[in-house]
Amino acid sequence: MKKVIVIGAGPAGLTAAYELLDGSGEYDVTVLEESGAIGGISRTVEHNGNRMDMGGHRFFSKVPEVNAWWQKMMPLQGAPSYDDKVLGRPAELAAGGPDPEKTDRVMLKRSRLSRIFFKHKFFDYPVSLKWATLKNMGFFTTMEVGFSYLFSMAHKRPEKSLEDFYINRFGKKLYSMFFENYTENLWGRHPSQISPEWGAQRVKGLSIVAILKDMFGKALGKKDRKVETSLIDAFAYPKLGPGQLWELTAEEVKKKGGRVLMHSRVTGIERGADGAVTAVCYEKDGTAYTMAADIVISSMPLKDLVGGMTGVPADAARIAEGLPYRDYMTVGVLVPKLLLKNETKTKTLGNIVPDDWVYVHDRKVKMGRFQIYNNWSPYLVKDPEHTVWVGLEYFCNEGDKLWSLTDDAFARGAIREMKAMGLIADTADVLDYHVERVKKAYPAYFDTYAEIDTLRAFLDTIPNLYCVGRNGQHRYNNLDHSMCTSFEAVKNIRSGRTDKANLWSVNTEKEYHEEEKAQA
Repeated sequence: MKKVIVIGAGPAGLTAAYELLDGSGEYDVTVLEESGAIGGISRTVEHNGNRMDMGGHRFFSKVPEVNAWWQKMMPLQGAPSYDDKVLGRPAELAAGGPDPEKTDRVMLKRSRLSRIFFKHKFFDYPVSLKWATLKNMGFFTTMEVGFSYLFSMAHKRPEKSLEDFYINRFGKKLYSMFFENYTENLWGRHPSQISPEWGAQRVKGLSIVAILKDMFGKALGKKDRKVETSLIDAFAYPKLGPGQLWELTAEEVKKKGGRVLMHSRVTGIERGADGAVTAVCYEKDGTAYTMAADIVISSMPLKDLVGGMTGVPADAARIAEGLPYRDYMTVGVLVPKLLLKNETKTKTLGNIVPDDWVYVHDRKVKMGRFQIYNNWSPYLVKDPEHTVWVGLEYFCNEGDKLWSLTDDAFARGAIREMKAMGLIADTADVLDYHVERVKKAYPAYFDTYAEIDTLRAFLDTIPNLYCVGRNGQHRYNNLDHSMCTSFEAVKNIRSGRTDKANLWSVNTEKEYHEEEKAQA
């Protein structure tokens, strides 16, 4: 049997481990996970009966293989969820699917709503041009937006930066209102310093033109309209959060004979005279180990992978060392209610606003986004009828001033911002809170990233190494993209294919994986 080491027990790593073991006795698979939690950035954290989703994860893809995989692991609900039953709210059900009130191994079908919170008002995300938006903007701002967009259409900028990318699609006024400050908050760099490639991956096809097409398509009842990624209005979601899916997958890996070693931090990659990986070094419980390997599938950050590898050319080592990342912190805050008024037509428990997450575009606070866990799944919240469980998210760099705060100091500051934004009346209203930190959550597109093709070319010379997932490829992949890189890696391993272009081509096509054909 070939010895396979998978680095990382997140979506990419566990997908690869499961696929290799599924229906095959050819591979001896060991997964090494640095932390004590399954799921990587897609993990779910439980605190006093309330669960936190690290980052918010919508399960939606146009890739049939991904949808079939999710359905196999966690079938879609066949009966109403708790909140749908209480509210008498219609639910999209799968024939023969499990009842979420009777079993945990089930995906819920949830409505999508994400909005922008700007000057204490809600704006659609992406920005729509309906009456409510124009009313919130005011007449003069609306006119400015319109003329600014027309000017950008007539005077296209060379797209040398993310700033150019956004202005070309939305005009300078909308860019300054809804993109500039948020992007700088997210990345710690002004958009003028960031590669336009990030926008090309995350905002594929989205522009004012796309918004208008979608708006008129809805109004006219057009059945075959294309809906861009950020315009999807429903998604699947594990009953107990995304971490539940990956915890189940880890158990399936073990059932198939694989091993998942927690608290096992990879410290080095040894290579032989032919350049192939021969062993992986790791530390567990203070003891150093070296494990021989015939194949290595890595979802660990490229910076750390190459930094611990033997025989790396100086140029590749320099590029890997310079790759930037953005970390983030989140605090779950439990309150009896939010002051935000639900002015939508969507019914919710406690009549809270129905958003999954809300982008904060307020220059007076550091908060980047907040999630309302009640709306992801009522089962994430211990008492969803009488409490609201909110996740306040902040972007930072490991070791900086924000990251270095104690949990209590960080939480108190975030709660003060909740009050300043009008989310709660008084900080004393908070019933409970819990802080989590996520390292290398977002691979960034600046500094030595411009030279990543050189680094990739070196990695492709290592015949038995496969780089998968968001950090494994230093690409801001969505969940389905990360899984697809693992599907491709396993196909290559099984077929003996040596060209790895198919791995790196995931999430580089012009059409985004979450684009769908809408139905009336």
